[in-house]
Amino acid sequence: MSGEERARKKRNKSRLATQIRISYLALLLPNIVFMVFAFYNLYQISARYNEMLNSVVVASEFSLDFKNDFDYETYLLIVGNVTPENSNIPTLLSDARGVVDSLKDVTDTQDNKKRLLSVEKYLNNLEGYISNIQENLNYDDRYEANMRIWENDVQIVTSLLQETINEYIYYENRQIQIAQAQNRQFYLDTVKISVAIFAIILVAIGVVSFVGPLWITRPIEEQVTREQKALRKAEFELLQAQINPHFLYNTLDAIVWSAEAGNQKQVVKMVGSLSEFFRSSLNKGKETVTVREELSHVRSYLEIQQIRYQDILSYGIDVPESLFTYGIPKITVQPVVENALYHGIKNRRGGGKITVSGYEDEDDYYIIVEDDGMGMTQERLKEVTDSLSGSGNDDGKIYGLYNVNERIRLEYGDDYGLKVESVYGEGSTITIHLPKNSTKIVEK
Repeated sequence: MSGEERARKKRNKSRLATQIRISYLALLLPNIVFMVFAFYNLYQISARYNEMLNSVVVASEFSLDFKNDFDYETYLLIVGNVTPENSNIPTLLSDARGVVDSLKDVTDTQDNKKRLLSVEKYLNNLEGYISNIQENLNYDDRYEANMRIWENDVQIVTSLLQETINEYIYYENRQIQIAQAQNRQFYLDTVKISVAIFAIILVAIGVVSFVGPLWITRPIEEQVTREQKALRKAEFELLQAQINPHFLYNTLDAIVWSAEAGNQKQVVKMVGSLSEFFRSSLNKGKETVTVREELSHVRSYLEIQQIRYQDILSYGIDVPESLFTYGIPKITVQPVVENALYHGIKNRRGGGKITVSGYEDEDDYYIIVEDDGMGMTQERLKEVTDSLSGSGNDDGKIYGLYNVNERIRLEYGDDYGLKVESVYGEGSTITIHLPKNSTKIVEK
């Protein structure tokens, strides 16, 4: 995959994500706006309703208690049962003013605001009457005057005050009834709008059901088509690599030399291994094989190469049998082994050994190809790693490893593929990471 193809793939993913987000927003935005509007209005109505209820409760308590308490306390003061210092009248007046101030904060109607102003005037009048009564108490002959103030002024004003508070309560109750009616209407409107939005969403879903697939899935289909082409190309190149004319020529040449030397057993072994090698490569068109079949293919390859390079090559295959039934893309391990031979063992004087092993964890399994060849410098290792990840430009030089890694990533995702480790002068280790649950044999 070239840099341009990778960039186009990223652009398509970004475009697809944008289209899906736009679809979600188009369907969700009306709901979100309406929900915010509805909840805000419900909160406002509820808060106002609670304020009106509180004002009615406070005003009712004030109306019921104040007149009786104030008239009685005034009478006690006049007849001398309490002194001005011990009287509760100042407390009653102070509490009444506090109630009026609190009602002002929650009263919206102009008429009730005027009624509260009248209550304040009545309280001022009562305070004046109490001052007159207290002044008369200093004289023994003014008892009758205080009684007249109590009967003609105090009781009349407290009655007017009570009447005004009752009017306040009445009109606040009317406001509560109006608010209830508004609440009912708001709920009805909310239901109507909800039904309308639901109908719009149903229509939108119907439209998206017909138009959406063409708009949203086209980039997916294009991307899948490109990835399928890339996968077929990688498989074809790997198959071509197996039918490499140089490999076939050299193998046949080695068979001829063995035959001329009269080494019949070696000839039979090489012909059998070559036949098994190509039979496994084709494998009746199956794209996925078992680990057992893949290791058989690798063993055939190594048997041929060990005869050709018997002075420098030894090998060992030590993969646990518990991995044998797992699936693996065809021709996955052999290119990695070939890379170990040509870029590791052959470059080291005195030869070396290739070892194929494996292990598994809960969800995945791993095939490891190790060699004790020349290894790679850190600079070369970085180039190879970058090329496998798609960020480098060295694809052509490691096309075997690159194609194996690309096939695995296209098949199972970017979490899987090849991991390369190497120390110059000591050798290299390539780990093939594959999933268990997605590796059933599939014949296509």
